[in-house]
Amino acid sequence: MSADTHVPALSAASGRHFRIGVVAARYNPRLADALLGQVLAGLRRAGVKPGNLAVLRVPGSGELPAAAQGLIARRKPDALIALGVIIRGDTIHFELLAGSVAHALQRVSLAARTPVINGVIVAETPRQAAARANGRIDRGAEFARAALSMAALKRKGWR
Repeated sequence: MSADTHVPALSAASGRHFRIGVVAARYNPRLADALLGQVLAGLRRAGVKPGNLAVLRVPGSGELPAAAQGLIARRKPDALIALGVIIRGDTIHFELLAGSVAHALQRVSLAARTPVINGVIVAETPRQAAARANGRIDRGAEFARAALSMAALKRKGWR
């Protein structure tokens, strides 16, 4: 059984009353754009109104935390989704980048008291990245559901 068969069960929260932010890297554009399209489709299906959705594109995954922090400060979303694709190269740079981005997104979330969904795909190979970003499991829809679920929890006072 592959890791992709373990899909978390998330409640289907309506997005009608939520403000959602999305920051998405442009690096690895085919895969990053696919993830962004999936997230936006998932949010639309859940009823998030176009006026309650803010999307900000950045050069790469390293810029996601700063963009998330800025978007949260400016737009006050109920939740934010950070999207990117990091693929192993010939050096350990991808490990350093992936770890620092994950930690920084977590710090932004905790400091702002706003859920930040880490939708950064980290993969060993381009093929593995494609399977995760554009495979049979709709990761973008998962990220959208997670954001809406956390937004609903936040609105209930984190109970």
